[in-house]
Parts: sequence; C-alpha cells; structure tokens
Amino acid sequence: MPKPRKQLISLEATPYYHCVTRCVRRAYLCGIDSATGANYEHRRAWVEERINELAGIYSIEIAAFSVMSNHLHLLLYINADRLATWSNFEVCERWHRLCKGTVLTQRFINGDSLTKAELDAVEEKLDEWRERLGSISWFMSSLNERIARQANAEDKCMGRFWEGRFKSQA
Repeated sequence: MPKPRKQLISLEATPYYHCVTRCVRRAYLCGIDSATGANYEHRRAWVEERINELAGIYSIEIAAFSVMSNHLHLLLYINADRLATWSNFEVCERWHRLCKGTVLTQRFINGDSLTKAELDAVEEKLDEWRERLGSISWFMSSLNERIARQANAEDKCMGRFWEGRFKSQA
C-alpha cells in the first residue's frame, strides 16, 4: 500500500526532491501538437513565471526545472532553515500573496488591534501556513492548479489537465 507523501519526505535524509507531473488526455503542455499543428510553446512562459512567483513565496528553491511537451520536471530544495527564521508577519504576508487569508489574518497584517483570543487564533493559523510554505505538496498544488486553469480555459475544456498527483523522489 502506498505511503502518504508526508512519510516519504524526510528533510533529515535530504532536502532535495525531484518532482514530475504529467498531462492527461494527450494534452500538450508546450510545443507543437503534430496532430493538429497547434502551437502551445507560450505555455512554457506560464510555467516559468509561476515557478518564479512561487519560489518567492514558499521556502522552496528551484535547483532546476524542465518543461517538456506533456510533462514537467522540477528539482526542489526545501530550505527549512530559512523557513524557521520567518516572523509571523512574514508568514502571513507570504500566504496572503497566494490566498486571501481569513478576516483575522487580514486584520493582523493591517496592524489592527486584536484581542488575546484573536491573536491566539491567528498564531494557530500562521503555524499551519508556516508548515504549508515549506511543503512540496502545497508548492506543486499551487503550480499545477494555475497552469491547469489557464490551459483548460485556452483549450475551452473542463476537467483534469494533470495526471493524478505529482510524483516525487528524494
């Protein structure tokens, strides 16, 4: 039986992971489709821009990547030391670049006064987000979702763009 990814990733063993994600339904990630002649080369820029954006948010560095016609390879480095140095404010600010956050975290980032109970709730949420900002699974999800939405909108179709979950190997 397969193990959950949490049990497969061990920063003590190595902080480097090779991740691969593939397209479904013979979809093209980039390049020229030989069957239709359609050119999808511009999607390579989508992937590169999103990878660079996420590398500025997550505590995950991109050691290398390759965008192929129907799949994507990434060599990721989880920088746990950098993640540990981030203040609660920095964690909140980074997460808000990805998502809207909660009403309380919006108030926290704006410098509004919060009660002790509200601060405790914010700190609990920030602990969760700190863990996510060092997670390969959250990184890949953030990458894959955006690219899938863009590609499906361009292809005028719905449904899966990526084949299952991404594969990772230490």
